[in-house]
Amino acid sequence: MKNELIISKLNVNGSKVSVIKINNEDYISLTDLARYVDEEEPSDVIRNWMSNRNSFLFYSLWEEINNKNFNSVKSHGIKINEVPYSRFSMTPTKWQREFNSIGIIAGSGKYSKGTFAHSDIAFEFASWLSPEFKLYLITEFQRLKKSELNQYNIEWKANRLLSKVNYLIHTDAINNYIIPTLTDKQKKRVYSSEADLLNVALFGMTAKEFKENNPNIDGNIRDNADLLHLIILSNLESINSELIKMGLSQKQRVIKLNNTARNQIEVLKNNKNIKLLENIEINANASNLIENK
Repeated sequence: MKNELIISKLNVNGSKVSVIKINNEDYISLTDLARYVDEEEPSDVIRNWMSNRNSFLFYSLWEEINNKNFNSVKSHGIKINEVPYSRFSMTPTKWQREFNSIGIIAGSGKYSKGTFAHSDIAFEFASWLSPEFKLYLITEFQRLKKSELNQYNIEWKANRLLSKVNYLIHTDAINNYIIPTLTDKQKKRVYSSEADLLNVALFGMTAKEFKENNPNIDGNIRDNADLLHLIILSNLESINSELIKMGLSQKQRVIKLNNTARNQIEVLKNNKNIKLLENIEINANASNLIENK
């Protein structure tokens, strides 16, 4: 599986616990959690938990729900023929290799020499270790997610500011290449006209049309734009300034800008970095809804 690895550290009641992000999913170190009860042999703790009947029912069900490539046939066989008996034993390596699991990742150098599990499974493991320890873990994990939200807000604002900075470049081009050819009355209208040129090219409507169509929404069309459109808007402002310098008419420019916008949306809509930020925004909105209830 392709992995985008991001490592964070939690301080769980004095214990350092690693968190990695794989394909935009959070995985928590079971090895670090296991050290809470056995500092010397955390792998034994993990193996004992995985060999527990109730634990197996939980993490195997998680795979069936979340992993389309999971070897459920073999899992069901194990559940019938081995799990009910004391001879049943399971390790992270065996689970990943023989069952094609994704919820528990066997330790390797790439994963900081430890066994990691999806946060859903890690919380269940922590509960088995100690309910008190699980509560500490949840508290610190929530703090991490809020930190990620803050980082998203910083990046969103940075892109919004970038758009405004490029707008200065854009208006400078208007001053130097359009305004000198217009009457005083036209000079007053040109900024709105050029801004709406970009709005039409990217959003398909002017600022006025947006307000008329959305009377109950606060802010203007750009304030309500998502991250992808803000990035493209920033690019269009720079491109438009160059097209102005080339002497192209508004009609020529709106066609070129619209083609550019459509091409950039196609290229960037699946960009992993944009998707990551968008997913953080979705999770943040969901968290806000829960907190406000």
